[in-house]
Amino acid sequence: MKIETRDILYLHLQASERFVISYGMDFREFAGSLNQGLRNILLIEHKYEDGEYNLNTLMDYVLQEDLPNLLKQNVSEYIDFCWTDFAEESALNELNGQEIAELLYLGHCKGHLKPPFYRQLQNHYVYLAHDDGWFNKVYYRSMDTFFEMLGNLIPGKLDLLKREKSWLGGLRRKAEYGVIPPAGLKELTPLLTEGAAISFRNMRLSRTKIEIPIWILGDYVNMDDMLDEYSNIVRSEQPAAHFVFNRKTREWTLEK
Repeated sequence: MKIETRDILYLHLQASERFVISYGMDFREFAGSLNQGLRNILLIEHKYEDGEYNLNTLMDYVLQEDLPNLLKQNVSEYIDFCWTDFAEESALNELNGQEIAELLYLGHCKGHLKPPFYRQLQNHYVYLAHDDGWFNKVYYRSMDTFFEMLGNLIPGKLDLLKREKSWLGGLRRKAEYGVIPPAGLKELTPLLTEGAAISFRNMRLSRTKIEIPIWILGDYVNMDDMLDEYSNIVRSEQPAAHFVFNRKTREWTLEK
């Protein structure tokens, strides 16, 4: 199965509310970039037909051992694809009506009534996508997890774009481009807080290094508008920063 990846990664970080809005990262890329991998997931909005059904929440769920089948699906065709992870199957029966209502609100409105992390579920993520990869909003229990994920995602996307391999093939060869250390990625926080595009489309390759430019675009939820601004700004402004991969040392740096 051929897996494609978008060549622009837009990220808008809201650290105080622990979520990131993005364009250019899909479910398969997200799952493949997590250091710990995904656990069981409770499906809030979806069209997946092979999940199991929980009578308390009236929602479908997918156990960890069945995730490979879900990862093969083109979930962007579901229109809305929203879920949260959970530790134990029995926890789904412990959610009360208010908590179930909050989860439904998350899926319907792509926003939260209360911080969307629950003692029963022990969840680490809430993943809210419309046309998966086009508009994604992901809540993180710990923002450190976001930076760890991003440190795998960027080299993984580079591998896909340069080698035209499947995502899993990209993961197997991830060592070629290493991993970007979270400490270096956190230097990017001021740019991501404003809303920034990491552009593989405009990257420069030489014998010694790869340079991936980053432009500040601003705060967008309409990704058509974001792409229009991207097209304008790359013609008129220099990048705010670059990710640079040194081919000899296999190390990443952020240059501003």
